[in-house]
Amino acid sequence: MTRPIKHVVVVLLGCFTMLFVQLNRVQVYDAQALLDNPANTRTIQRDFERPRGRIITRDDVVVARSEPTPGRVFNAQRLYPEGNLYAHTAGYTSFTFGAEGVERAYNDALVGRTAAQELSGLTELLGGRNPIGDVRLTLRDDMQRVARAGLGERRGAVVALDPSNGEIYAMWSYPSFDPNRIAVNDGGPANEAWTELVNADGNPLRAKAYRDIFFPGSTFKVVTAAAGLENGVISTVAPEFEVTDRYLPPLTERPISNFGGNSCGGNLIEILVVSCNSAFAELGAELLGPAPLIESAERFGFNQTPPLDLPLPIPSQFPTDFGSRVSGPTDEIPAGVFEDTPALAQSAIGQNNVSATPLQMALVAAAVANGGLMPVPHVMLAVEDSETGAQTSSFDDGTWLRAMSPETAAELTQAMIEVVNRGSAQAMAVSGLVVGAKTGTAQLGTDPPRSHAWIIGFAGRPNEPAELAVAVLVEGQEGSSEQTGGRVAAPIARALLEQFFL
Repeated sequence: MTRPIKHVVVVLLGCFTMLFVQLNRVQVYDAQALLDNPANTRTIQRDFERPRGRIITRDDVVVARSEPTPGRVFNAQRLYPEGNLYAHTAGYTSFTFGAEGVERAYNDALVGRTAAQELSGLTELLGGRNPIGDVRLTLRDDMQRVARAGLGERRGAVVALDPSNGEIYAMWSYPSFDPNRIAVNDGGPANEAWTELVNADGNPLRAKAYRDIFFPGSTFKVVTAAAGLENGVISTVAPEFEVTDRYLPPLTERPISNFGGNSCGGNLIEILVVSCNSAFAELGAELLGPAPLIESAERFGFNQTPPLDLPLPIPSQFPTDFGSRVSGPTDEIPAGVFEDTPALAQSAIGQNNVSATPLQMALVAAAVANGGLMPVPHVMLAVEDSETGAQTSSFDDGTWLRAMSPETAAELTQAMIEVVNRGSAQAMAVSGLVVGAKTGTAQLGTDPPRSHAWIIGFAGRPNEPAELAVAVLVEGQEGSSEQTGGRVAAPIARALLEQFFL
């Protein structure tokens, strides 16, 4: 073989190898990402004419069903009887725009394409039976309605879930949308509705509960407190922090002040009850430093995509680069200071570049209530045979992360109970229940001042494990008082507790 021919052969072999690697990457490693991409409509188009099961709440409210349309282009029309109430969970299915939510995540179960269903179909082939599935949700219709009513026409999100197994009882985002307008088989009205929704103020197609991130404000102090307890630098007994109205981080002239110029300090319970900015900023900036605080945030799920069984949940964010260590100590610079220690102080109180989804913050509360274990969040309770009602599969409950030790979780539980008993979350108290919470007011830096109002918490019956964890976010409220979360978000959370337990 001549030299030029050898060169050609080598080049062709190289190209073939590259093509083979790329093909396997797309078909194997990127396959799930491609399937999850809402822009990929091929699966939905393939199954659009197949019989499709219902989506039902755990308390038997039909969220999605199909209606026959004989004589039309398509033989069935997908309907969503509850309108916007479940739009961000059940989603929609459209020949033009693909599918979202449960309609996409559990498409195979709804049309009978899972391995178990296809095997059942083979055994019943002679009877001509099509083993499609109904997807039963973990959501409760009464809880979902309370969440919607509580938030009203204020932008934000509400999440309520079981801290022991991650079953989501309510997940509401406002603004929402009516999926019937997109799912309609008439292309003209569907396109008009889609264009209107894409251009609408507030992006109603986007689920704020698990696809938007916000400054968590003081609710993040639960994570900072866990880091302090896990690393042995604070306790619920010893008064580690002096009483002061501000904290001046090293390497800056801009102090971090407490709300209203108040003075605070003491042990963990005292600083959590009053949400003491100066103490938590010092805890993060000097007593902990970057590595322990980053580790704690990531143990709580920050910087990781949550394993929610809906398409494209987004990760919450905690910064991981605070610069290099500064030489010290000196008279002006204590030991262990980093170049961006002022930013670290802000991050420790849930500001700077910290951002979280409401789902993530509900899971933070769940981890405290569940002995340090963070459950896998999910909206599917079971798949049932659409004809017989028999359960064919169920969600495999599990633990996502261990956020902290059981001992730390127990101490934080007591601290959060005190926030409800005598702190900023008193409006979340419900007679006869043990309730723990943490409020948050995330300042937006606007003039006049506006802030996100937060509350996270848990509740249970006396001497029993907590049965419910919640997170409520109300966006862009007037003012920036530390009481904003307790005044605005806590009543919504309390309504959820009352509906669930009473």
